[in-house]
Amino acid sequence: MSIHWSILRKLVGSPGRVAMIDERRSYRNVELLVAAFHAAAAINQVCRSRTLGVMIPTSGAFPIAALAGWILGKVVVPLNFLLTREELQYVIDDCGCDTVVSATPLLDHMGYEPTVPNLLRIDQMSFAGMPEVRWPAQASDDDLAVLLYTSGTSGRPKGVMLTHGNICANMEQIQDWVEFTHRDVMLGVLPQFHTFGLTVLTLLPLRGGIRVVFAPRFVPGRIIKLLREHRPTVMVAIPSMYAALLHAKDATAEDFSSLRYVVSGGEPLPAAVFEKFRERFKVTINEGYGLTETSPVTNWCRPGEWRPHSVGRPIPRVVERIVDPATLIDLPTGTDGEVWIGGPNVMRGYYKLPEETARALTPDGFLRTGDMGRLDADGHLYITGRIKEMLIIGGENVFPREIEEVIKQHPSVVDAGVVGKPDPLRGELPVAFVELHEGAAFDERALLTWLRERLAGYKVPDEIRHLASLPRNPTGKVMRRELKKLLG
Repeated sequence: MSIHWSILRKLVGSPGRVAMIDERRSYRNVELLVAAFHAAAAINQVCRSRTLGVMIPTSGAFPIAALAGWILGKVVVPLNFLLTREELQYVIDDCGCDTVVSATPLLDHMGYEPTVPNLLRIDQMSFAGMPEVRWPAQASDDDLAVLLYTSGTSGRPKGVMLTHGNICANMEQIQDWVEFTHRDVMLGVLPQFHTFGLTVLTLLPLRGGIRVVFAPRFVPGRIIKLLREHRPTVMVAIPSMYAALLHAKDATAEDFSSLRYVVSGGEPLPAAVFEKFRERFKVTINEGYGLTETSPVTNWCRPGEWRPHSVGRPIPRVVERIVDPATLIDLPTGTDGEVWIGGPNVMRGYYKLPEETARALTPDGFLRTGDMGRLDADGHLYITGRIKEMLIIGGENVFPREIEEVIKQHPSVVDAGVVGKPDPLRGELPVAFVELHEGAAFDERALLTWLRERLAGYKVPDEIRHLASLPRNPTGKVMRRELKKLLG
């Protein structure tokens, strides 16, 4: 089953149902259907490349453009408009698209237009009257559907090749695991160019008949307003968003009372944020896990199955192994090793990068994630760090995350990032960078003293530096590669 056929059938089956709501308007199924065919006709007039770039802020307009591309048999490339001009142009050139569908307000905000033969503005397309109806392209499970470029936390962005089968499988896996219904309302606060925003907050609701309310930007006050106005039952966001909501002064537990399922993904959820959210809003945040390369979801805690620091059990048809990265031998339960993932949602590979693909995918189809973790006796996964980020301090293996988790428990700290610097005696020493709450004073000596009471001696940072704002990628994850550059 192709992505677009599974969605088009749902739209035709319930034409009057409101599918999506954004800050401009609501969209009934029939309106999305008609608009997608209008957009397909406009794109078909100019686009000759196999790929189609889509650069639209989070809204109902994004799936209209994506559906139009699939109707035409194109490979959709969601473009991250938060990249620098050079980074964005690299992605456009690498994927070879000759047409980008965007929106005038976004281009005005960016202050420049990407260099591409055909730049179509979806807000200037005509959706009046009957569209030019063409038979939607057929696609098999193995046909390429999406090129999603990684955030580039290490080197040039890589195009992750996801097939129609990959994404359809992941939507089915999530549905089987969580059992969403047509009565559910999702609150969408992630960008649709991001793998989580694309599959979970855009395609899954359309395919499953779930209403979704989109926020184009994350503003805590606006999110609280949407909670009050639409009473969503499901919310998916990243940890930094949940942390920011804790600072919404007029927010109450009643505002969150309609939510039956709250999920955090994209990066580790700080224990302090989890505890404060549950204490103040009476909400349990369930962690999830996944990668762009897995379409993306592989693990989710379900309501009632939460365990401290776990990202949940694998969703149906996902197989997980914990492997010694040096010997490639499977490790016993409770032992840390590299997480390997197999399943129908695992990518085809990296676009035009056969060597990178060979390093990431094993001959039997498992993805080597580069993440360190362990499984408990019941199959719950615990992510403990990244292989490449592991520090070796005096012969001891230390993951930055475990130091960061402790630092973030300090009442003055908003967020922290830890990297290693070379040391002639101990190999490496940890250096911490911290972002503080507004009005908090930075006192390195006091913070180090506080940490010595909570960390093993070799894990205590050699120094702590204060930054007004930690460098983050578009999904809010602290970029340790950028912190490394500050070491000099």
